[in-house]
Amino acid sequence: MAGLLAGRLALVTGGGSGIGRAVCQALAKEGAAVAAADINRQQAEETIQLLNKDVQTKAYEVDVSSSASVNTLLGNVKQDFSVAPCIAVNAAGITRDKFLLKMDEKSFDDVINVNLKGTYLVNQAFGRAVAEAKLELASIVNISSIVGKTGNIGQANYAASKSGVIGLTKTAAMELAKFNIRVNCVLPGFIQTPMTETVPEKVMGVVVMLTPLMRMGKPEEIADACVFLASEKSSFITGVALEVTGGLNM
Repeated sequence: MAGLLAGRLALVTGGGSGIGRAVCQALAKEGAAVAAADINRQQAEETIQLLNKDVQTKAYEVDVSSSASVNTLLGNVKQDFSVAPCIAVNAAGITRDKFLLKMDEKSFDDVINVNLKGTYLVNQAFGRAVAEAKLELASIVNISSIVGKTGNIGQANYAASKSGVIGLTKTAAMELAKFNIRVNCVLPGFIQTPMTETVPEKVMGVVVMLTPLMRMGKPEEIADACVFLASEKSSFITGVALEVTGGLNM
């Protein structure tokens, strides 16, 4: 099958909903085989049903905050597809919004463990798999957030985790280049996903007013940026934090 990513295998975490699901669809549309992983196996299975039937796909359950779970995932993917993945998109993420002075320690730890530690664990396991397989081309795309650059009221934990993803991405890009692995991250603005459905309508109205394009983004628009960074169309791009925000800079 023709496509920008024909013949390549992509692993997507958080593939059961929102941006992760849209990324799976976009990668499969461009000819990539897709391993969709999510903490919710059923939602990952539902994503698989939506994908291009001309490519090999499979759903997996993973807890990205657990090294054992992440390493098992990479092993299973390699076994099922008979090859190591050469694309990884880290879209698994959670929010536990509260004002800083009211935030409990567990809410902070949970968000850091999934959003930042989870990204670290997948980058590490994927990097090792690619190095071991001696793949010639590989790309990691980490999903950060514009909030990681600007901060946001009520999101001290989330902003810290996403800021950490930017620093992790830039460091991984330096360290993994010798294994022909490019590492970039995407900073979405406010996107129409299950995660933003909990934000009060009044707040979203203000956000839209602050966005030069005067609307929220669509998951597909983030997915298209991920396809670009995963493909050889971005072959000389690594260590970049690409803002996809409609011009929003808080």
